[in-house]
Amino acid sequence: MNKILEAIREAITGPMTEMNIIVDSVKYETEGNYNFLNIVLDRINGIDLDTIVAATEVINPIIDKLDLIDDSYILDIVSKEKGEE
Repeated sequence: MNKILEAIREAITGPMTEMNIIVDSVKYETEGNYNFLNIVLDRINGIDLDTIVAATEVINPIIDKLDLIDDSYILDIVSKEKGEE
């Protein structure tokens, strides 16, 4: 799974850098019966909800095209501040 997560991180880092967004972490976790692909983003001076939405619109098709995870999962993209709570 680490190689898959690294491939996802590499694929999204360029587009996020173009948006002045930092990819803080990419993790795959299971909670109960659900699998989550958690991507934590950051930006100098913080990141707002509109930026998270714009980033999600860029990241989602990249991950869909890669098609590296066989299991069903929920894509969860959050700001670093939210991810640290």
